[in-house]
Amino acid sequence: MDQVEGRNPVIEALQRKKRRVIKVMMDRGAKPDRRVLRIKELCDEGGVRFEVVDRRRLDEMAKGRVHNGVIALAEPLPTQTTKGLINDLFDAGQEPFLILADAIQYEHNLGAILRSGLGFGVNGVIIPTRRGTAVSPVVQRVAMGAAEEIPVVRESMHSALKHIKKAGIRVIGADMGGKPAHELNMGGPLAIVMGSEGRGLSSSLRDRCDEIVSIPLAGGLESLNVSVAAAIMMYERFRQSI
Repeated sequence: MDQVEGRNPVIEALQRKKRRVIKVMMDRGAKPDRRVLRIKELCDEGGVRFEVVDRRRLDEMAKGRVHNGVIALAEPLPTQTTKGLINDLFDAGQEPFLILADAIQYEHNLGAILRSGLGFGVNGVIIPTRRGTAVSPVVQRVAMGAAEEIPVVRESMHSALKHIKKAGIRVIGADMGGKPAHELNMGGPLAIVMGSEGRGLSSSLRDRCDEIVSIPLAGGLESLNVSVAAAIMMYERFRQSI
């Protein structure tokens, strides 16, 4: 069972219908604002069990995380493999646009990457099996519905890159000292590799990229937050396609 916390994430899970929401619990002291009324409406429409509970129960379930008076219990997000995802995309006539996010430690960063990815046409995010954060309730809250739409694959970065390269998808790595992103043609099937917050792109991953690109900066800055850098890279691909 997966726990979805917060009014907007619960609304997104109910509206997008990518998985079954089993039960929604709401703080009995919640004021009936627009989002509260929308949650009740969606539960009625979808036949989802709706319960009014004491806030203390929600606090205990959230273990200190922000829940805004609403928690839903839902089926886990669908699992996927890199190979299966690529095959599904090609079968659907889509050019894969993938983000590999290596060992992202902070939940807010992974959530922001997913949210930007939904806005800029990413159709898969790959994260390591063991290192870094998983798609936690915090990640889902920050992603604002993107975790419902974008498949997240947990797989070794090297295994994922093997399947990506075998499929003929170009791989670019975001790191300092590379070609400016706006000078690179980002058309066609593409995978962008982002390094972790602390060390950036590892040498082993860098060596497996077809090209290294960077984001020109002013003000003496050497780098950006990984979620910001990922959003800029995604936007550049999106900009070139419109």
